[in-house]
Amino acid sequence: MMKRALLFTAVFASVLVAADVRGKWKGNGETPYGKFERTFEFKVDGSKLTGESASVRFGKSPIEDGKIDGDNLSFTIAVSYQGNEAKVNYKGKVSGDEIKFTVEVPGVDEPIVYTAKRVS
Repeated sequence: MMKRALLFTAVFASVLVAADVRGKWKGNGETPYGKFERTFEFKVDGSKLTGESASVRFGKSPIEDGKIDGDNLSFTIAVSYQGNEAKVNYKGKVSGDEIKFTVEVPGVDEPIVYTAKRVS
């Protein structure tokens, strides 16, 4: 019983200190293939992160496997380009109204690093 109480307290405490990323964010970055812009609409339920992402080049993608733990978040989106499907993995660190992302894209040797800022 004591272990359950401690586990509940730990989970509850981690939810309380999680960064508030709910709402719309816009990120800009540069890749070996040129500049890009992507928006995010985040929804949070405890430590679960959901929502969708959109870009001009790749369209809309739902956020999958999203997690938030304190100021750290991670999720995956599926993109399709010229008939090719790929899963793109995002890891981010929240600081106020800014998220610094590291993005792993299949076929790109180096992770892409860029910043998103809160829009609303």
